[in-house]
Amino acid sequence: MPPPSDIVKVAIEWPGANAQLLEIDQKRPLASIIKEVCDGWSLPNPEYYTLRYADGPQLYITEQTRSDIKNGTILQLAISPSRAARQLMERTQSSNMETRLDAMKELAKLSADVTFATEFINMDGIIVLTRLVESGTKLLSHYSEMLAFTLTAFLELMDHGIVSWDMVSITFIKQIAGYVSQPMVDVSILQRSLAILESMVLNSQSLYQKIAEEITVGQLISHLQVSNQEIQTYAIALINALFLKAPEDKRQDMANAFAQKHLRSIILNHVIRGNRPIKTEMAHQLYVLQVLTFNLLEERMMTKMDPNDQAQRDIIFELRRIAFDAESDPSNAPGSGT
Repeated sequence: MPPPSDIVKVAIEWPGANAQLLEIDQKRPLASIIKEVCDGWSLPNPEYYTLRYADGPQLYITEQTRSDIKNGTILQLAISPSRAARQLMERTQSSNMETRLDAMKELAKLSADVTFATEFINMDGIIVLTRLVESGTKLLSHYSEMLAFTLTAFLELMDHGIVSWDMVSITFIKQIAGYVSQPMVDVSILQRSLAILESMVLNSQSLYQKIAEEITVGQLISHLQVSNQEIQTYAIALINALFLKAPEDKRQDMANAFAQKHLRSIILNHVIRGNRPIKTEMAHQLYVLQVLTFNLLEERMMTKMDPNDQAQRDIIFELRRIAFDAESDPSNAPGSGT
């Protein structure tokens, strides 16, 4: 006889202990299940713990998401999100650089989970991260690696939409823009910086203006001439975001800058004709760029000709002459070749 639909069989892991095989009754409170698991390993204070998935992004399980647990799932007993957030908050500000680096790695991973993110943000975690970036202390050991994880965590936290992008300071914006404009910067830092600037532009009109003052079209186009397609994709995505949010009078200025910087030929030679297949996201960003640039021509395309404008009439007659002359030329007829 099959088990009831509200019973799921899972394995629960804990470091240094044998896994527990458990039948979870989905009607039973999660806190009660966690207490049973803790009792099985003689762990005190069950309120300090929670369950999360052992595989993939290792998301925390809550009363709202527990229905997603399937038979045969492997779970982990883990420190609760609130305690994990508190511990990481302390460790990310440690004077020991190894401790801080390990904390940033863990924070970058956990920040993708909205349950953890909410706890960390409520402890002013984003403010702490922005201050760490603003300080720009390059003399620290593991600086590049630590900065990459810090930017990853910041972006993951902001992407949950819990707080507004308008809270970032101009100092932070200048620092991130600086990573994009520097000629030699770690690829991971550059990638995350481009992604952060794109999100700022798309999510805040006031930030668009500040970023447009810090980043030039030429700086972004230079990132299309590299061999890393992810960097190219993020650069085009930021170009699209700036183009999309720009006032109408500024869009034509951007299009003129594209022409002066030979954007079209650079994309053709370094992206489309590159020695690698174009990935889905790159194809999407190229399509968006094409639509945005074509839209600039729509008004001109839809403008009716002034019948009293002799110059316009001359152009129309010349086009007509060329078209009909080509049709009447016997050398263009099928089979007329010599």
